[in-house]
Amino acid sequence: MNEKELYKELGTLTKDKEKWEESIPYVSSLLSQDSVKIRAKALWLLGEMGLEYPDAILESVPAVASFCNSESGLLRERAVNALGRIGRADFKLIEPYWKDMFSFASDEEPKVRLSFIWASENIATNTPDIYKDHMPVFEALLDDADDKVRMESPEIFRVLGKRRPEFVRPYIEKLRKMSETDSNRVVRIHSAGAIKAAKPSDD
Repeated sequence: MNEKELYKELGTLTKDKEKWEESIPYVSSLLSQDSVKIRAKALWLLGEMGLEYPDAILESVPAVASFCNSESGLLRERAVNALGRIGRADFKLIEPYWKDMFSFASDEEPKVRLSFIWASENIATNTPDIYKDHMPVFEALLDDADDKVRMESPEIFRVLGKRRPEFVRPYIEKLRKMSETDSNRVVRIHSAGAIKAAKPSDD
């Protein structure tokens, strides 16, 4: 099949979740395709498949993680996002790669930094404690040069605020200032949401 046909096939498979588990080896094989577009789509789909079927994705995780070193920003973005989805289902599957993921907080591509935040939110949903000593990384992202990154960055504080509010409380004043004065409306809204998640209900 050519690129267009393969992409269409992956699109069809994306909608047919009943075939996901049995299709993981096939989608993994597409990671060796020459087409960046196909590899990117396969990485995204493997992340979603891994969230649903973590036991079945085990053998594909090293191949997914290998794209974290890609020269293509799109492939780094998709690989980080996929590790986040898989790690949400079972942190142990991506634990060998987890610390290395923090390098993407300063990736030259804003979309990769954004995917790092998304991935962290996914992992923190079910495995929050591992982020205790890494909060300064997320604090720095609150001041990112890219607006879309700044819009998303308070969301990791919201996710962790619901689960481990003590991790977020040292940053409440900064989040409060952002919620009141930031020029971006979404940043203000997300910052307020993070504060609410981390504060006692009677505060």
